[in-house]
Amino acid sequence: MLDRLRSILITSPGIAISTTIMGSLSLVVSIFASSGRAQHWVAKAWAKSLLVIAGIKVEVEGIDKIPPGGSYVFIANHRSYFDAPVILPHIATQFRFMAKKELFHVPFMGYHMRRAGYLPVDLGNPRESLKSMAEAASVIVQRRVSILLFPEGGRTDGQLDPFKDGAAYIAIKAGVPIVPIALIGLREVLPMGGAIIRGRKVKMIIGDPIPTLDLTLQDRTKLTQGLYQTIATMIDERP
Repeated sequence: MLDRLRSILITSPGIAISTTIMGSLSLVVSIFASSGRAQHWVAKAWAKSLLVIAGIKVEVEGIDKIPPGGSYVFIANHRSYFDAPVILPHIATQFRFMAKKELFHVPFMGYHMRRAGYLPVDLGNPRESLKSMAEAASVIVQRRVSILLFPEGGRTDGQLDPFKDGAAYIAIKAGVPIVPIALIGLREVLPMGGAIIRGRKVKMIIGDPIPTLDLTLQDRTKLTQGLYQTIATMIDERP
């Protein structure tokens, strides 16, 4: 009952206000900085504000496994809309999101995502999806940034779903390591289909970077299977 009242009276209005303010600031910043780097710092501030408003405390393990100055493909399991806000403030490396194409059609948010340098992916069109993956690899190499994506392809409400091979494709093509991230406890904060946001202590575990320099695109299926097993073990959902 207390969670419900707090969510309705404090958390949801607070998140709406913060999102409006920070989103507007990010759009203004994008006029003067087209690289997306300044918008990324605004996004980190926005994410921090959401965690405070929602009463979410994050325990982070393994942050020292990400050497500064490098480019990576970050992957994480996906349970909640709060997954990205949990990740954003805790990784110092500049990174961009890959998100479902449909999100880029949402008024205001879609425009902001494009201005910030996020990359749309059409999961229902293999040809367009492959094109998006190639573009992501090019962004990593040319802009020296990292990419974050959720290889399940969307939020899940049960056990870990099979991974799509986009992360492996991008990392191999760009020649950068893949860093697995396990998010634990986010389903309890805001489950799929839920409307009540519950302040909780959650955990973010960063695994060892997995090199891809010696791999070819023909290795991506095997690599994807290995990534699935790695994340499954980290969140203790081994099949």
